[in-house]
Amino acid sequence: MTAAWPLGPFTDGGTVLGPDPDAAFECPVAGTRVAWAAKDVFNPAAIVRDGALHLLVRAEDRVGPSAGTSRIGLAVSDDGVAFSLRPEPVLFPDRGPWLPWEWPGGCEDPRVVESPEGGYVCCYSAFDGKSSCLMVATSDDLVHWEKHGPAFAGTPFARRWSKSGSIVTVVEDDRLVAARIEGRFHMYWGEGTCFLATSDDLVHWVPAQFDPGADRYLTAAPAARPGAGSWEVHTVAGAPALRPVLVPRPTRFDSLLVEPGPPALLSEHGIVLVYNGAELRRHEGRTTGVAYRPGQALFDPCEPGSAIARCTEPFVLAAPHDLQGQVEQVCFAEGLALFRGTWFLYYGMADSRIGYATAACTS
Repeated sequence: MTAAWPLGPFTDGGTVLGPDPDAAFECPVAGTRVAWAAKDVFNPAAIVRDGALHLLVRAEDRVGPSAGTSRIGLAVSDDGVAFSLRPEPVLFPDRGPWLPWEWPGGCEDPRVVESPEGGYVCCYSAFDGKSSCLMVATSDDLVHWEKHGPAFAGTPFARRWSKSGSIVTVVEDDRLVAARIEGRFHMYWGEGTCFLATSDDLVHWVPAQFDPGADRYLTAAPAARPGAGSWEVHTVAGAPALRPVLVPRPTRFDSLLVEPGPPALLSEHGIVLVYNGAELRRHEGRTTGVAYRPGQALFDPCEPGSAIARCTEPFVLAAPHDLQGQVEQVCFAEGLALFRGTWFLYYGMADSRIGYATAACTS
């Protein structure tokens, strides 16, 4: 089976998971028992393991100054619809070296892929209450995780505000496995503008840069022989900067920002990226809020930083009553899995609950 372009059409299936006031654990930072999923459960990553569908979900408690501290829990389903949430989170702030990065905001918005060497890689956002940073963790079983710190450690962008690590995958035996392109892994990332990064090991990432001020000019070179002309190429250097690969479009559903969604898919059509677009909502000339809806873009498989197609309209419009909650009018796609011959797309609704949609998979 493979990925079509664009993916879908998807059929909205409704809600699969919401807050769980009974889920509680002893928080190693607060030193008290915390109902870690009491307020909201949303923005899931998805992956198939041992014939079951697993979601890594972001959950918030009702404690602290950041609208509740976020932790990442694990929910499991035999059919992709009825999920059981483990009582304790699996990825959360603790008394380790990354506490200043993750507290009091927490661990947010996971994306997960399977490594071709075995095990799993999760990109998540650490939020210290003021700024967000893209982090990496690995696991053999989706329950016990080793944190590796910032995705861009060792680069000038280690502390840059960054979110949403969408690693490029390929379908292998109905599993989404991280794909090497020209020997390297690739990841779309960012919030507002999408950028690209590469890695040799799925843990240490280097953002792609370009020189926006560079220019070239030609001058005539002395002829090597009578009647034969040639040219010399001269380069004027500028300064390196992050290379944007997807930007907002005025007047469309993604006019305010674009943010990568689930892991991207390498197919015969190109690299399919489901992303989240946002636009300002207005009423009678006043800004009344922000609406998030997912879209799709297609990138050149030989040059993952070059978009070759992009949908003009969003998809997966959840029912209006499902988009009411902590942050209204937010349909945020983050988890994608191929499960029993069907695409399952999971998304946060109003930063409060998790919904899903399904689509047939071409073979």
